[in-house]
Formats: sequence, C-alpha cells, structure tokens
Amino acid sequence: MSEFLGQNTSTSLPEGHPIKVYLDENKLIRELIFKINSINIEESSEEFIKLFAKLCLVEKHFARKENQLFPYLEKYGWTSPSQNMWAFHDQIRDEIKAAHNAIKSQNILSISQNLHRVFESLEHILQVEEGRLLPRAFSMLSSDDWEEMRGGDEEIGWMFDEAPPAFPAISEQEYIHPSQDTKRRKLPFSLDNRIKLDEGFLLPDQINWLLKFMPVDITYVDENDIVLFYNRGDNRVFPRSAGIIGREVKFCHPPKSVDQVLLILREFKAGRKDEAEFWITFKDKFIHIRYFAIRDDEGAYKGVIEVSQDVTHIRSLEGQQRLLEWE
Repeated sequence: MSEFLGQNTSTSLPEGHPIKVYLDENKLIRELIFKINSINIEESSEEFIKLFAKLCLVEKHFARKENQLFPYLEKYGWTSPSQNMWAFHDQIRDEIKAAHNAIKSQNILSISQNLHRVFESLEHILQVEEGRLLPRAFSMLSSDDWEEMRGGDEEIGWMFDEAPPAFPAISEQEYIHPSQDTKRRKLPFSLDNRIKLDEGFLLPDQINWLLKFMPVDITYVDENDIVLFYNRGDNRVFPRSAGIIGREVKFCHPPKSVDQVLLILREFKAGRKDEAEFWITFKDKFIHIRYFAIRDDEGAYKGVIEVSQDVTHIRSLEGQQRLLEWE
C-alpha cells in the first residue's frame, strides 16, 4: 500500500476509487494552500476569497470520512477514527470559522494568523490520512465495501468542480430486445405490494416519496441504538449517507455532543422522558431539533426518531396569508 499513498496522487488505484479520490483531494488542498500563500491578500482580495471558498469545501472531504469511511471501519472493529479524527475535524472547522471572522474584520494580521493555524492543521490531518488511515483502510475493506461506499460518496459530494470518474468503471451493456428480456422484476403497481397502515394503504414507493419530500430531516434509531433509516431530502440540514445505516448512533454525532445523545437515550429507555428539544443557529439558519421516544401499544421502548428542521422562514412570518400568492 505504501508504494502508492503519498502527497502525489496514485496511478496504481483505479479511477474513481474512494481512496484515490481522497488522495486527489489532498493534492488539491495542498495546491490551494500554496496558491493562497503565494498571493498578496490586500492586492488580490477577489482571488483570495475565491481560493479560500474553494478550500472550505474540505467540509465535503470530512463529511465523507465521517459518514462513509468511518462506518465501514467500525464494521471491522476500528472505531478510533470515529472518535479521535472526528474531533480533529471539528477543531479544524472551528479554525476555519475563526478565519472567516478574521476575513470579515479585514484585519490582515488576524487573517494571516488564523490561516496559518488552518493550514498547519490541514497538513497534519492529510499526513495522518496518508500515513495511517487510508493505508489501513485499504487493507481492511473489501472491494465490495469500496464499491458500496462510492454510492454514498456521491450523495455528499467532492471538492472538485466535476465528479470523479465512476467506480467501478461503467462498461457498455449489450442491448437486449424487450421480447428477449426474461429478467423478472418487482412490479411497483402490484396490489400485493401495498402496506396496510393505521389509516390507509400505500405502496412502498409512495411511503418513500412521502418521507423524502417532507420538509424535515428524520432519522430513526431502534431500541438497540442502531440507525435504521434516514430520509433523503435534497435539502437536508445535516448531511447523511447510506453508510450510517446499521451504525451505532453514538458514532453518528460529533464527540462533543455524544454525552447529550446518550443521556436522552437513557431517559427514553427508562420511561422518564418522551421528548427532547433543541434549537441552534447553524450556517446562518435557525434549526429546530427534536427527539421523540417510540413505544409500542404496550408502552415498550422501540427506539427514537430525531427530527430536524430549518425554521428560519417560519420564524419570520407575520400576520396572515389566506390567498395563494405565487411569484
């Protein structure tokens, strides 16, 4: 593994392989840092702002690791990245935020000092990735794992302007005439496929669409603290990907908030509480977060749902609007 992990992008890995994508992003991060260090911020402020914004897309790099790579490593018993490296991600996020504030203040000395901290931290974490995380992950995970991971990576995205090549590479399939296509497929209009609910009957696709288009983020954790489901809306408040399904919920939150999550679960399981509520400002949006205990007809604890919603617009409403007004 060591022969193709390093600061230079590997040519030994297939195009689009998640590790190759991480390494390509590492190369891009170093290039951006070099360019930022090479310009005069005061004389080239527009170029600086553009380069720094591009560097801030490192959030996608972190989010893929947290929601994709780490869950796969947990399956093989390696849990320290979910705790230690995630905590370092949060430190860098705080340092980037401090740099943003310095840029707003237009204090060149403060900008320089904060950028220096960000650059040092990024270089350190890239070295840890290349020297330990990615080599060990490559030796632990199967080819099927990497192929599955790529699908979730696409939901989160990359730092690049264009998506990396497909992995595995898409090969052209031979055309099969419909009269010769004998593969049996599940028919979405089958009456046998309908699910009886307390009130009404829905097809599975209809249930999925209903949850997908709800203007709230929903995550369902069962009585064993395992993530069973999240809805895939296009405008989720917090990023999620398929890697969290089957993952223990305590590994799905930043280390600094895990204690509160565990407290909520204990109180729900003990039957002392049924709801927990928070509201925060996140990326200039007002976010309302609630946890609800799920219980069966006999009152037995069956898990918890987390519901998050951007209520910025709702909070701004005043008066009444009784007529439809489309712009």
